Amino acid sequence: MRSPGRPDPSRVVQRQFWRLIATGVTTVEASLAVGVSWPVGARWFRHAGGMPPILLTEPSGRCLSFEEREEIAILRAKGKGVREIGRALGRDPGTVSRELRRNAATRSGKLEYRAGVAQWKAQQAAKRPKTAKLVENPRLREYVQDRLAGNVRRPDGTIVAGPTPPAWKGLNKPHRADRRWSLAWSPEQIAQRLKVDFPDDESMRISHEAIYQSLFIEGRGALKRELVACLRTGRALREPRARSRNKAQGHVTADVVLRERPAEAEDRAVPGHWEGDLIIGTGRSAIGTLVERSSRSTLLVHLPREQGWGEKPYVKNGPSLGGYGAVAMNAALTASMTKLPEQLRKTLTWDRGKELSGHALFAVETGTRVFFADPHSPWQRPTNENTVSVSFGGSGLVRCQARYR
Repeated sequence: MRSPGRPDPSRVVQRQFWRLIATGVTTVEASLAVGVSWPVGARWFRHAGGMPPILLTEPSGRCLSFEEREEIAILRAKGKGVREIGRALGRDPGTVSRELRRNAATRSGKLEYRAGVAQWKAQQAAKRPKTAKLVENPRLREYVQDRLAGNVRRPDGTIVAGPTPPAWKGLNKPHRADRRWSLAWSPEQIAQRLKVDFPDDESMRISHEAIYQSLFIEGRGALKRELVACLRTGRALREPRARSRNKAQGHVTADVVLRERPAEAEDRAVPGHWEGDLIIGTGRSAIGTLVERSSRSTLLVHLPREQGWGEKPYVKNGPSLGGYGAVAMNAALTASMTKLPEQLRKTLTWDRGKELSGHALFAVETGTRVFFADPHSPWQRPTNENTVSVSFGGSGLVRCQARYR
């Protein structure tokens, strides 16, 4: 039987799980790493709203640990005073005094300090979540819900409802067309506006983080769950900060980043180094552009739609019928580049779009090495960007006279 003060093994596993989540790994990877099935890990993540529960957060050192409480019990049994115990632990005497007074065992009719009982009492006092403020205050809850939903009131008090979206089905991150935040308030705006509307009523105060937690964490029962569709991000769960920085760019490896491109491509003295991009127009029409860095010669890559586009229903993870999937893009680029002499197809610089995820096959078939610019760095492909802005700018028509800049 586990001692009442000893850490629960399941909590140790969950703490390790949340420690891995904080590094940016997926829920499946974190679950397998700590030895639990991925449905269990997914349930932990979903029930907590993407945020580690307070009881599982890493010990900060601000509160006494179980080891320190054991040391206090031993020194107290030896008759040591509060100040001497504080010096031995490196703690303030007031901290030791409060610990002996608050968490001492009282079953025997007198105060007797035991480490296990003290740890249990401290954990009970720190239990969360306590009753949410939005649950206790209906007036505050109604105020927050109205503004999250974008309900605007006329001077006579009648409500002007915002646009009506499709019914929320509980899915994470609704589509942009389904979101209601065009007329809704953000939690930060609501928290600040409360101070203006109720300057003398301290009960009408809440932080934006408390609003987010009421939406994300199951069991709070304060705000309607479907109001997550009104948030600017549209997320139904908190996204760990490290995970939000991860980008789905597995096709960009260390050997194809821009710094690996040959130096001769920089000064434009040698022809054969190209820059390319994908342009998507109205109706999801698409065209590829290729611009040679030295001569500014421009090639337009035809990207016709595949058979069945606009007729067959959309299939998730199915074949791309728009004409600019990885397979179609490879075929179109290969057809255009192989018409050039071999000495004029040395390298191709592209952005990090998924349409060129099959670059390895393209390099084998054409002999053209592919390199990818850094994220959000269009200036690393200046020839293509400037040429395209001239050719497709203004009316959006292609002017063949702009083939040379």
